[in-house]
Amino acid sequence: MAYDASDPRAALAPAAAPAAVTGPFTAAHYAKFYETPPQEEADGLRTWYARGRNFIVAYSEVPAGATLTRSGQPDEYVLLLPDRGIAAEVTAGGETKTIDGYSVTFIPPGDSSITVTAAGRIVRLFTPRSEDLAAKCSNAAGFTEPDPRIPPLQNWPTPPDGFRIRSYTLDVPKEPGRFGKIWRCTTFMVNYLDPAAGPRDLTKLSPHHHDDFEQCSLVLNGAYTHHIRWPWTTNSTHWQEDEHEYCKAPSVTVIPPPSLHTSRAEEAGQMVDIFCPPRVDFSMKPGWVLNDADYPMPKG
Repeated sequence: MAYDASDPRAALAPAAAPAAVTGPFTAAHYAKFYETPPQEEADGLRTWYARGRNFIVAYSEVPAGATLTRSGQPDEYVLLLPDRGIAAEVTAGGETKTIDGYSVTFIPPGDSSITVTAAGRIVRLFTPRSEDLAAKCSNAAGFTEPDPRIPPLQNWPTPPDGFRIRSYTLDVPKEPGRFGKIWRCTTFMVNYLDPAAGPRDLTKLSPHHHDDFEQCSLVLNGAYTHHIRWPWTTNSTHWQEDEHEYCKAPSVTVIPPPSLHTSRAEEAGQMVDIFCPPRVDFSMKPGWVLNDADYPMPKG
């Protein structure tokens, strides 16, 4: 890991020594929704789908009054309303709540519906257990074979008071020493990063890697360049060229382990980092997970 001293992640405990790195390696994925037609389009509702090993991102442009439903949803999923000018009525688990814009909401398994009250955009996050949605993903062909580095998906513990609609405002003040704004549920961790005011300082990037999980970087506003480098092993047939991928909004980048990576804002913008399941190291930092009282960590 190589974090600038000003980066809160510099205070993370060092990771355990990884096993010897061998190839072949899994490729990164870039889904630039602004360059491709949506996978679904009807009655003014347009939705793009892209996935990683354990997650699906559904990015939708929605007209006022549109309703999106799930029947027999196998696990908890996420509704992200990134803009203040939109709201939604969510029904699930025998309750209905009005959700304001600029929020993140966790929706229980089972039957549910989301009705938006004003035209805008929404993001939903699912696991590939939602097989009907996994099949729609533009990059579905890249995940037909397992990645031995990534363990099978296991949910985190159910909240002590059970599943229900849980919504949190994104309007949280920045706090020194805390990395972004992080929430978690049984399936996902969402880090709504501090917005970029302009291009990132070229002398303060943060190249790092993950041994056994992917990172999803969702660009909502602006533009970012994702820099990704794979290890050189003794087998040169496994080597891969460095990637420096310029991605505008809206887009999804899937960064696989154990690649070294960092992202640079090229202009003012907003990026969200997504992990499935939640990260233990972030969860162990006091004060980093803003709803840790609602969702317990696994024992041990």
